[in-house]
Amino acid sequence: MIKPFQRGVAAIALIAATVLAASPARAQQKSEIALSRQPGIFYMPSHIMEKLKLIEKHAASLGVAGVTTKWITFSGGGAQTDALLAGGVDVLNTGTGNLLLLWDRTRGGVKGIVATSAQPMTLISRDANIKSIRDFGPNDKIAVPTVKVSTQAIVLQIAAAEAFGADQWSKLDANTVQLGHPDAYAALSNPKHEVHNHFSIPPFTFLELKNVPGAHIVLSSPDVMGGPLSQAQFFTTTKFADANPKIIQAVRDATKEAQDLIRSDTKQAVEIYKEITGDKTSVEELLALLKEPGMMEWNLEPQGTMKFAAHLFKTGTLKSQPKAWTDYYLPVAHDLKGN
Repeated sequence: MIKPFQRGVAAIALIAATVLAASPARAQQKSEIALSRQPGIFYMPSHIMEKLKLIEKHAASLGVAGVTTKWITFSGGGAQTDALLAGGVDVLNTGTGNLLLLWDRTRGGVKGIVATSAQPMTLISRDANIKSIRDFGPNDKIAVPTVKVSTQAIVLQIAAAEAFGADQWSKLDANTVQLGHPDAYAALSNPKHEVHNHFSIPPFTFLELKNVPGAHIVLSSPDVMGGPLSQAQFFTTTKFADANPKIIQAVRDATKEAQDLIRSDTKQAVEIYKEITGDKTSVEELLALLKEPGMMEWNLEPQGTMKFAAHLFKTGTLKSQPKAWTDYYLPVAHDLKGN
């Protein structure tokens, strides 16, 4: 049986072959740009960009008139890379792991544009006996979006290496089970369910702590990473970037304007998010959520990505070790103070 990790690497290798086979000479400037993202509040800048047509606005200001955008929502990063392979998406908005793997497998043929968000992930347990990562036994299941390759699974590996020793990074891999965040929340809410633990993201983090009896925090991603970790960033092929430099600049400028709006008029930003996504959570609840620690990490610069990359290289997932974050980001971002 092919494991999920092997399938993910095989798919990325196929994407790499496709990207490398494409001739740069055939690259042409585009006027309709397809962008992808995942569900959730992490992607709020993209919802603002869609509603206010910010990429179109900034492209026009750079002298590229008539640009249109098409936003597509996928359930996960794997589906987004499949869309890139099929030629249906020009720019992805997803996690650090996917960016690094694609950069590595294409030998630099895929690079980041700018980061969009770096909110915390939190390992939640309803088991009173689990107070730290050292308390997990062999039968204690931990829900993650995708075993071994999701951001949560990789952060768990980094935490295991720090807790048990560098050679024990995979110690808790066998504990992980694949559940989407809504299903994981349902599992924790069911006292008879075998899954007592969930490496969660907002808003599920707050729902679990509020509504699940005994739910408590075991660790958070800032604890492991030593600070925020970029959860979403825009990235594309260097072929597309070379053919569309003003679009790349427009994506950066539009992202900055969207992030600024979240800070300056959070209520309007939340209302736009609700309109575009159909999220039924009240404006008041979302505003309260965004006041929680770490929830206003909307920054252009990549955060925590080099520590993430170093782990992936040490474990053999990355074949090449980047010397700096600028290796896997386009020059449009090189003036930023990333890490």
